[in-house]
Amino acid sequence: MRVLRAAAATAVLLAGPAYAQIAAPAAPTDPPKSATQIDLEKSTDRAYKNSLGNIPDKPPADPWGGARTMDAPKPAPAPPQAKRTKTRTGSATN
Repeated sequence: MRVLRAAAATAVLLAGPAYAQIAAPAAPTDPPKSATQIDLEKSTDRAYKNSLGNIPDKPPADPWGGARTMDAPKPAPAPPQAKRTKTRTGSATN
């Protein structure tokens, strides 16, 4: 009798995972769309695409734009050169 109970308990425990193999019921499908619904969706899509065309293009981001100037730097003026005077070299005669 104990052997029969053990066999029945084993069969019940092994049958549990088998229920996980059964496929889930299929999801309900949407009914087919009417011609007016299709036309409405097309016009909505066209209006959406037209509205996207009205958005101005954004210039590329320049996070360091405020830290530097956009113009090329002007060259610094050359410092004026001092006039040279001739100096004699050699011995001085008195």
